[in-house]
Amino acid sequence: MRAVVFDGTLHLEKNYADPVLRDGEALIKVSLAGICNTDIEITRGYKGFNGILGHEFVGTVLACADPAWVGKRVVGEINAACRCCPTCLRGDDPHCPNRTTLGIYNRAGCMADVFSLPIDCLHLVPDGVSNAQAVFTEPLAAALEILEQTHLKPTDRVALVGDGKLGLLIAQVLRLPGSDITVIGRHPERWDLLHRQGIKTVKSTEASGWYDVVVDVTGNPEGLHTSRKLVRPRGRLVMKSTVAAETQLDLTMLVVDEIQLLGSRCGPFDAALRLLARGLIETAPLMHATYPMDDAMAAFGASRGAMKVVLDMEAHS
Repeated sequence: MRAVVFDGTLHLEKNYADPVLRDGEALIKVSLAGICNTDIEITRGYKGFNGILGHEFVGTVLACADPAWVGKRVVGEINAACRCCPTCLRGDDPHCPNRTTLGIYNRAGCMADVFSLPIDCLHLVPDGVSNAQAVFTEPLAAALEILEQTHLKPTDRVALVGDGKLGLLIAQVLRLPGSDITVIGRHPERWDLLHRQGIKTVKSTEASGWYDVVVDVTGNPEGLHTSRKLVRPRGRLVMKSTVAAETQLDLTMLVVDEIQLLGSRCGPFDAALRLLARGLIETAPLMHATYPMDDAMAAFGASRGAMKVVLDMEAHS
């Protein structure tokens, strides 16, 4: 089968070994796979991963022990937990110390014609949600995790630093409680979506003032530094980016200003699918381009600094 592989270099393999069906898992035929900034960071050394990349997908179940799933259109959570350790038993399976993570840690990813994922990671895609929408489920769930972790009041002033593809998803989610949202970024050409939804925007060179909650989704140390400056004393700083580069953060002033520092990662898939099904999140403006799988290297090249680039496994170049 075809697979996008990183083993020190990024390349497309056209005769990669097919996965085998394992106990408790499903074989999934991929329709679309999204290229995420984390995939790009892996090619720069993040997590030291080698193997098939990819963790954003929509596909169809080809085979699994539970016949009810066969033929179903699915998306899937990326953390495959053991489900039996103390961490899992208290409900924190995304932090299972024995977990593997799709296309990121000890598990082959979804940028392949077929891949394997545990059945209990699967979520059925509603009929009214297109593949082009469903491929955004994983990053949308990650955006929703912020609301799972910290309460946003309608009176909160919230700054989102970063106007990339994940940033624009997060902005749409954070507006839902009615908070005063400002997106701080460098790409005014992307702001029509935000303005249409009543979200304020500010160029990063003009950002100032203090906010109750600041979310960093820039993916670089400079952006995190900007985010830190915008948090009021006793405010909350949410870190949403995974970055291979080292970051210098003044821990002393975090203590002096009594800043709540919150790391935020994966989130609720069912809620993400509900938002997509109800039309509460716009994804079409976030789609930059779709490439056939055979043009995967061109797709990775186009994805650097762009909005969402997607691999279409069923298209031909």
